[in-house]
Parts: sequence; C-alpha cells; structure tokens
Amino acid sequence: QVQLVESGGGLVQPGGSLRLSCAASGIIFRTYRISWYRQAPGKQRDLVAKITGAGNTNYADSVKGRFTISRDNSKNTVYLQMNSLKPEDTAVYYCNADNEWSSANYWGQGTQVTVSS
Repeated sequence: QVQLVESGGGLVQPGGSLRLSCAASGIIFRTYRISWYRQAPGKQRDLVAKITGAGNTNYADSVKGRFTISRDNSKNTVYLQMNSLKPEDTAVYYCNADNEWSSANYWGQGTQVTVSS
C-alpha cells in the first residue's frame, strides 16, 4: 500500500523556519517526481516546489530564495526547508509523488503550517 506521510509542520513566527518531511513507502521512490503543494482555506492548491529523481528542482516564484526542496532516496524521504516564513505561507502542505511515465499519482494527508505572531 502506498503511503506518503508529511511531518514537521507547526506554528512559527514570521521570519522563522520550519523543515517539512515527506516519507514515502510502497513505491520505487527514485522513479517518482516529488512535489510540495500547499492549500489555504478557500484557496486553490498550489505547487510550491518539485524535485526529480535526479535532483532537478523547481520553485514557485512566491517561495524562490526562501524554500529549498531536497531528497534522500536511500531514506525514501523528501524535505522542504522553509526559511524567512511569511504569514501568507500559512497553509496545509501536501506531498505528492508522480511517476513521469504513468498515471500513478499519490498524495499525503498534509501537515499544517501556521505563520503568525
């Protein structure tokens, strides 16, 4: 059974940092593109960052220079280091695994990030 489990969310003050983790099981991890999305209440679920199996990355303009996505294929885990957090970063953050060669696509349950004074 495929599972993606996010962790590391919480409450942080503006300007602070958090590190999110996405641990995958049930897939050949290195063959999947892993992405972080986020969704605030009443808003669209938006792509934050993605990373290929080879380590190529892409970021939304809103987080570029502040967030860093990385992966450790030996641990089946992807990370999202979030620095200089802003209130507008508040959202539920979701991990997504997508196979480039098939329709296989999986989502985690999400982890809440709240940036507030």
